[in-house]
Amino acid sequence: MELHETFKLVSSNLRANPLRSFLTMLGLIIGIGSVVLIVSLGAGAQALIVAQVNSLGSNLVGVLPGASDDKGPPASVFGIQVKTLVNDDVKALLADSRTSHLTAVSGYAQGKAKMVYANQELEGGSFMGVEASYPQIEKITLTGGRFFSPEEDSGLARVAVIGSDVSQELWGGDDPLGKTFKIKRESFRVIGVLQPRGRVGFSNLDKYVLIPLSTAQKILLGWRHLSLIRGRVDEAANIGETIQGMKEVLRDQHNIDTAAEDDFSVRNAADAVELLKTITDAFRFFLAAIAAISLLVGGIGIMNIMLVAVTERYREIGLRKAVGATRRNIQNQFLIETLVITGLGSIIGIAGGAVVSALVTVIARALEYNWEFIVSLPSIFLAVGVGLAIGLAFGFYPARRAAQLDPIVALRYE
Repeated sequence: MELHETFKLVSSNLRANPLRSFLTMLGLIIGIGSVVLIVSLGAGAQALIVAQVNSLGSNLVGVLPGASDDKGPPASVFGIQVKTLVNDDVKALLADSRTSHLTAVSGYAQGKAKMVYANQELEGGSFMGVEASYPQIEKITLTGGRFFSPEEDSGLARVAVIGSDVSQELWGGDDPLGKTFKIKRESFRVIGVLQPRGRVGFSNLDKYVLIPLSTAQKILLGWRHLSLIRGRVDEAANIGETIQGMKEVLRDQHNIDTAAEDDFSVRNAADAVELLKTITDAFRFFLAAIAAISLLVGGIGIMNIMLVAVTERYREIGLRKAVGATRRNIQNQFLIETLVITGLGSIIGIAGGAVVSALVTVIARALEYNWEFIVSLPSIFLAVGVGLAIGLAFGFYPARRAAQLDPIVALRYE
């Protein structure tokens, strides 16, 4: 039988049972759609985070508490409290000649607390204890007021520089400068308001309140250690030398003799980007592997339905063989039918995954994330290839079984 006649017969059979054809595709549609969606969202999230880290500048370096190798983050990144960094480490980095290319360094101590002004509350607000050098490190801009001074930091001053969202939520359209509000049970006076900064990762920087580091540690948190240390290098060309110097200074501070004993991790912006790519790629692979299991389920479903179709069409198979159809003709008919089903299922799955991904992009942008809609051609070709491979793998057995039927037995089948 000619190939185009086989396609006409397959098309006729699919149109005769549209609901069954769709249900046959459903498992594959869900599987392909899930894989496309996960790959797309993973690429969008990775692009978002990498762009945000790059926006901080290439000559930014950071020290995280806890050891790690070059391919992974320290435990502190996952919320585990590690207390190996202290204020004296910051002073040592500023004073040592081995780190002379550092133009500014600050310790950071982060916490969460309810913030209250009059009858307005900001639940789950975040505060960050930083030093007076913070503006030179993060390169912030104030819309009003000023940043706190070194004297206010060392003197446990209750002053605060607030993010734009904090200003809006607690004061509405009023000017917050000079107003007093509470963090936990402590009163703080607003001395500055930050220009909107957007999000870094999944943190909204506009909902942060910046307070003197010593005040955060001794008054609000009750600890001496730091969440991290961050500094800015004078020129990008000096980053490698500075990182090596920072490691040597910190080893001296912590009485460490070898790199294997390090209880800290030094990273620059480029390292952070590569680290984030490694982490997000691992998550994408893991989630895509889970989603791919549904492809296997969909393939088994296709095979089961095609076996049922073979049983229902015994008389048709027997009649075709009786009028001259060969085993190859029958096998090709059922195999092509399976490939058409999986091909259509793959296309619908790709379209569905892309539509959901586009919807997520719209929602993310409405939430002020600079999210990119990414559905790459390689992922589409891969999805179609996987779908057709499943069709061949799971459609071969039903097609072969149909081809091997004895025409006399098939014609007698009731």
